[in-house]
Amino acid sequence: MNGRGARSSTKPATLKSLWLNRRTSRDALDQSGVWRFRELLPYVPEEHVITLREGNTPLYRLPRCARAVGVENLHAKHQGMNPTASFKDTGMTVAASSAHKGGFRWVACASTGNTSASMAAYAVRGNMRSLVLIPDGQISWGKLSQSLDYGALTCQLRTDFDGCVGILNELVRQKPVYLLNSVNPYRIEGQKTAAIELMEQLAWEPPDHIIVPGGNLGNSSAIGKALVEMRELKLISRLPKLSIIQAHGANPFYRSVREFDGKKMEPMTADTFATAIRIGNPASWKKALRVLQATGGEVEQVSEVEIAAAKAEIGADGIGCEPASAVTLAGLKKLRRSGFVKAGEAVVLILTGHLLKDPDFTIKFHRGDLFGGTADSAEAVQTKHLQRAPIVLDANLGAVIGALDAADTREG
Repeated sequence: MNGRGARSSTKPATLKSLWLNRRTSRDALDQSGVWRFRELLPYVPEEHVITLREGNTPLYRLPRCARAVGVENLHAKHQGMNPTASFKDTGMTVAASSAHKGGFRWVACASTGNTSASMAAYAVRGNMRSLVLIPDGQISWGKLSQSLDYGALTCQLRTDFDGCVGILNELVRQKPVYLLNSVNPYRIEGQKTAAIELMEQLAWEPPDHIIVPGGNLGNSSAIGKALVEMRELKLISRLPKLSIIQAHGANPFYRSVREFDGKKMEPMTADTFATAIRIGNPASWKKALRVLQATGGEVEQVSEVEIAAAKAEIGADGIGCEPASAVTLAGLKKLRRSGFVKAGEAVVLILTGHLLKDPDFTIKFHRGDLFGGTADSAEAVQTKHLQRAPIVLDANLGAVIGALDAADTREG
């Protein structure tokens, strides 16, 4: 699927200048961090475009994390700062606009949470109805609350995410319902813009590494596609290495690459606290494999305790994220130890969701309850220094001063 206007003959400087100038425009399309780059997107007539001013997400430096990992230049591109608090919005604006153009009354998705929230918001903005299929008991209530608030017909099915996908695929064959899962090619096209915006923020000087969480693998595929297209258009001179990190309990892509050299994918029953990537049969694994091969990236897996520790460390830099995002920092630690990432190289982590997507995880971690009664409880002891549970005190000044002095002593 090609962009509407950009061709290999288009001068890179012309595109860069055009996109930069749009940032001061009052036009709705220009104020979107997705549609601002519309020369590289499928054409959708403006009257059908549904936008919530998505994109435009910040690039943060992570100095504490950089020192802990042992790299000099570490940033996080925080896609959780999108309108519904996850990266899904950048793809959903294009896919929902396509559904609107097609005259669909109903759109639908299977979701672990973020997709449902995004789809429901964009559907209602386009005067469409939305159907959400979610696995019962395997979703953050913070995410589910969004789809409810945005008016979605929400069905909790007694199955896992992959079971929801199977039923959804049957549904769209029998009813005039537009599928908005990540297999939708318009989703992938919209999600490309995160990489384009990142390169613009870096003055079109690519980092050495981009590290992405791995769930259904549509996002890593989209970012890789954007990098290849930008190099072809001479917007960038080289490709960063794009690496994909999965949770140990939801690692079918990692196993495919490491055990089968990417020749086959064995589905699994996924199990991880990082609900956004609790997917055992990723739909876009072949595309993600091509991204690894094209960029020379790596695939890694991390444990539940490593995810929790990394999330707290990102938080200590003043940047909150949901657990699935934190696999990037946890994975970077492993890639640094293996020598794949060097100390002097520039690294960008893609944070896919906001901290408030799953606040229960954060509260349980800092109270020391997250791993209680699990097989990870012994390993989790090593994260105690990262926990910051609230302190219950008597209501007097002396008690507060005592707590303050004790904290000073610990930090000193």
